[in-house]
Amino acid sequence: MKNILLIVAAVALCGLQVRIADAQGLPGGGMGGGGMGGRGQVPPGAGGMPDEPPTQTEDKPDVAVKKALKAANKALDKAKALEADAAATKDPDKKAKDMDRLSDQYNTALDAFTEALSHKSDLVEAWDQVGYIHLRQGAFREAIDDYNHTLALKPELMEAIEHRAEAYLAVDHLDEVKIAYMDLYNHSPDLAAQLMAAMQKWVAARQADSSTPHSADAEAFAKWVSDRDGIAKQTASLPH
Repeated sequence: MKNILLIVAAVALCGLQVRIADAQGLPGGGMGGGGMGGRGQVPPGAGGMPDEPPTQTEDKPDVAVKKALKAANKALDKAKALEADAAATKDPDKKAKDMDRLSDQYNTALDAFTEALSHKSDLVEAWDQVGYIHLRQGAFREAIDDYNHTLALKPELMEAIEHRAEAYLAVDHLDEVKIAYMDLYNHSPDLAAQLMAAMQKWVAARQADSSTPHSADAEAFAKWVSDRDGIAKQTASLPH
């Protein structure tokens, strides 16, 4: 009888050990629960279905840049069309309406280009167009700063050199205007002629303005413009 009781106890003990061993294989470890101290937790990807690879999608900043540039260029195109209409019309009411809408479109384009630059600060196109908008709005110092960024990224962009020179002219940075003109004269005659027209307009306005004192610098610049215009005309008449 004693032997039978010993056999029954041994079988019961064996069954308990099997249940303990099975319990230790559950997720989270321990006996059917969270385990002690987090031991036994199954690491990601261990056992069961493997982790799915991340879905390949376009970077959010790239999407945002493309969206902002699209909106900016659309508004800028509208602004240029309105500017042309305002210049062509003789109706003062229509001109006033066009100018109001023009300002709105320029501001919309400016906001969108700025948004693009907030995601990607080395966008030559955005810096160049922001400079153009500031130039058209009369924010000349801002335009100079914008074109400095543009030309730091793309020094050979002749159109940016010409536009920055117009901004320099508006704030009387005459030495910088001369340097820009000579650069354009040697590399882009059409843009040099455009800057020459702007310089001649500046000289005429300054000479006609009796409220502005005629400084020696302004007079020297006027002579320089006249001399360079003569040289440009002589050069243009020579056979190629």
